[in-house]
Amino acid sequence: MSTAISLVPGQRPRSAFGKLMESEAKMAWRIPIGLLGGVAIPILIVIIFGSLPGLNHAEAKFGGLTYFDVYFPIIIVMSVSVLALVNLPTRLASYREQGFLRRLSTTPVPPSWMLAAQLLMNLALAAVALGAVVVVSTTAYSLGAPKQLGGFILAVVLTVAAMFAIGLWVSAWARSAGVANGVGQLIIYPLWFFAGLWIPREQMTPVLRNIGDCTPLGAAVKALQASMQGTFPSATSLLVLAGWAAVFGFLAVRFFRWE
Repeated sequence: MSTAISLVPGQRPRSAFGKLMESEAKMAWRIPIGLLGGVAIPILIVIIFGSLPGLNHAEAKFGGLTYFDVYFPIIIVMSVSVLALVNLPTRLASYREQGFLRRLSTTPVPPSWMLAAQLLMNLALAAVALGAVVVVSTTAYSLGAPKQLGGFILAVVLTVAAMFAIGLWVSAWARSAGVANGVGQLIIYPLWFFAGLWIPREQMTPVLRNIGDCTPLGAAVKALQASMQGTFPSATSLLVLAGWAAVFGFLAVRFFRWE
């Protein structure tokens, strides 16, 4: 009876989870997909946008906003989406492909701890990336701080929740790192389009903009842009993000396979 109780996760040494986190941190450094795509590249884009004088002039076609103003929310969602749709699924799928999750299930440490460690590591990278992008943009390049801070934080939290839910859904069934990476990229590029990466949302046709409002990144950019300009994000944008998070979070939990 005592042996059975000792195998309950709550009774295992707390140091086990710490070791998992330490191991994942080392892997994030040795295979820096998340560090480069989710952290370094967004910061580099901010530096480029902030350093080019032509991108800091108000444009009538953007309603008096600058290119920097328009693309700042897009840079934020790009960072989150790379970590959620590429880094997280690829790493978890590689563990499934190598049989690591299956072998882990035979030890006193449950596979769910590995899932939690991976999720926390990527959330930590997202926090670092978003913090750096906001700080560099507002201090070094004079981008105004969000005028509706509460709405901005809420939009960021829901964006992270929605994108990581989709990433976990890909992780739930992808049998190899290659499949996870391929599916993640198939999802990410259309989402970037509707976020306004290639055609700013302000220049999209009404039909494309309406479609974009129903996508997680389109809704995220709309909510972030509103909060930057001093307006609390619309209920529609927030509900869209919450809906994506709830639906794909449920699907990820329901269909997650350890083997």
